Amino acid sequence: MAEEEIIRTEYSELMRKSYIDYAMSVIISRALPDVRDGLKPVQRRVLYDMYELGIRSDRPYRKSARIVGDTMGKYHPHGDSSIYDSLVVMAQDFKKGLPLVDGHGNFGSIEGDGAAAMRYTEARLQKITEEVFLKDLDLDVVDFMPNFDETEKEPTVLPVRIPNILINGSEGIAVGMATSIPPHNLGEVIDGCIAYMKNPDMSTKQMMKYIKGPDFPTGGIVANADELEAIYSTGVGKLRLRGKTEIEKGKNGKVNIIVTEIPYTMIGAGIGKFLNDVAHLVETKVTNDITDISNQSGKDGIRIVIELKKGADVDNVLNLLYKKTRLEDTFGVNMLAVSDGRPETLGLVPLIRHHVEFQYELATRKYTTLLQKARDKKEIEEGLIKACDVIDLIIEILRGSKTRVQAKECLVHGVTEGIKFKSAASKKDAAKLLFTERQADAILEMRLYKLIGLEIEALEKEYKETMQKIAEYTDILSNKASMAKTIIEDLKSIKKEFEKPRKTEINVISEAVFEEKPIEETDVCVMIDRFFYAKEFDLATYERNKEAIETEARYLFTMKNTDRLCLFTDTGNMHILKAMDIPTVKFKDKGMPIDNASNFDSSKENIVFIGVMSDIIKQKLLFATKSGLIKIIDGTEFDLISRKTVMASKLGDGDSFVFIHNVESDDNIVFRTKNHYFLRIDVSEVPEQKKNALGVKGISLSEKDEVTDVYLLKKGIDHTVEVDGKKVILQNMKINKRAAKGTKR
Repeated sequence: MAEEEIIRTEYSELMRKSYIDYAMSVIISRALPDVRDGLKPVQRRVLYDMYELGIRSDRPYRKSARIVGDTMGKYHPHGDSSIYDSLVVMAQDFKKGLPLVDGHGNFGSIEGDGAAAMRYTEARLQKITEEVFLKDLDLDVVDFMPNFDETEKEPTVLPVRIPNILINGSEGIAVGMATSIPPHNLGEVIDGCIAYMKNPDMSTKQMMKYIKGPDFPTGGIVANADELEAIYSTGVGKLRLRGKTEIEKGKNGKVNIIVTEIPYTMIGAGIGKFLNDVAHLVETKVTNDITDISNQSGKDGIRIVIELKKGADVDNVLNLLYKKTRLEDTFGVNMLAVSDGRPETLGLVPLIRHHVEFQYELATRKYTTLLQKARDKKEIEEGLIKACDVIDLIIEILRGSKTRVQAKECLVHGVTEGIKFKSAASKKDAAKLLFTERQADAILEMRLYKLIGLEIEALEKEYKETMQKIAEYTDILSNKASMAKTIIEDLKSIKKEFEKPRKTEINVISEAVFEEKPIEETDVCVMIDRFFYAKEFDLATYERNKEAIETEARYLFTMKNTDRLCLFTDTGNMHILKAMDIPTVKFKDKGMPIDNASNFDSSKENIVFIGVMSDIIKQKLLFATKSGLIKIIDGTEFDLISRKTVMASKLGDGDSFVFIHNVESDDNIVFRTKNHYFLRIDVSEVPEQKKNALGVKGISLSEKDEVTDVYLLKKGIDHTVEVDGKKVILQNMKINKRAAKGTKR
């Protein structure tokens, strides 16, 4: 046995090569479309498999699971979900301007509902897919390659006769690159192709006379038409998309905004997000003009109704929706495709050029094959016509021959040995016969009814037609103008049969400007109940229900509607809760969890103190931890905070705050520990420090003891607590120095 050879190599080089190989595999074999047919490998394989299975537009639907399984077993060994997802998208008319698959069953909805499982849905090819994408595959127009296990052959590209990469667009994420090509109108793109074939030197601006801009299946408006030329020149840029709206009269003199078409980017979960965003604008009081929103979309199309209050400024509300929701959105264009085996970003004219070059290649291969077939047919027809002229001699040869081979040898080479002739003249004439191999086979297989006079006339007529076809094919192949004319006629016939009107409007609309109305500052009552639900009342509601509100409230504040609440937690965080974010409700309504209106997370922290920002910045706050550390922070340190959450005070490892409150200079502080030690100190003992300081020792703790409570004593007010069933008046305790151990009770 030969010794193993150890190959030493640089690890980084090996990794680099392996990663490049992987990246190129993803780019070429999975994520990016081919510039010629505009299809990714999985799409191409699904369509070819359906073609092979004979699932045509005029035949019954077949189970999607059958298509997926056959495609995976023969051509695409990457899992059934990627194949079925591709099949579904090609059947969705709200994603594809030109659906390539005719789906039967639940193939999802524009609102984001997923397709049913593949065992429930059925599919077949669309008519245009058969006639424009898969036709002529039997004429050797494209190359075939072995499949993954070399048991089948699959086309490297489909002979698509329209620029599918522009008509259906494409989206895909590869390694280090992504493609995003918007869909376009079939009729316009075909007009652009024809114009390019007549003038190959045309500019992007000239091409845009035919291809006005993207045409999304969801309609809507492209609002930055003035930027399209730059986008189409480079293949990169951003489209500004808007939904279409109508104004309808509502009840009692009110008006409704009706969204009838949505931006392409809103397909799926985007519609639900739009509804939530509009509701959020109302809840956060950004606008008071919207009274209700409902999604009434159905089979007839999109219909989202936004009801406005009487006298609302409709234009201002529309501008708010464009500015704050996805009713106006951007679509990033990056026209990246695989060209000559490598990824390339292409502008509009180069994409059309690649398509036209591909059409010339297809036409050359198609008419070369057809010409050869016509010449073969001509040869046979000439033989049959010649045979009809000497049919008596041929019958004599056939009757005198012992075998088919003997008869064929006579017809092709004039070999007469072994054949019985009626006369020497016949034998002499037979020796002069020089049919070709193909002609001889046709003569030997010819049926007697072909000798009828009408059949002979039909044969001569067919021969003339064959000669005309040969002349036509020869002209197309030898004359580029003739080939161009043929391609143009083909494109015109496709346009005539499959063209649809444009859905997307191309326009120049300036960006929306929303003027926020100044908020009228008023006094409100904010209540937080024992379940930490917050709700807001106007003062009149508070006065009418004062007793019930105060009974139910854990925290209760009278504050300005422009003010903020500061939520201090045991973890040292301070969360901001704007009064504007708290819903104004009726007394019996539930309100909103403060977790939803702020960054507070009740599963990870506990609230120790809540205060109004305008009050806190005028006060001094006392912070005490379970490890006995204490300090005072000036409230001005929390002023001008714009973030929703900040660190209110630094904490040591494993420590937490047990007490936070505003203090006065004449207050006393009492510590209480788990082991029932009490220590009373004067507030003057506690130094004022910055937020980032840990604090100073307030009480000395024995091992395994910790502070459980801190009490603030006000002058003239007795504070009583219970210890082991006995009442203790805290004011009776002796005032000690800070950091003492205290007295056990």
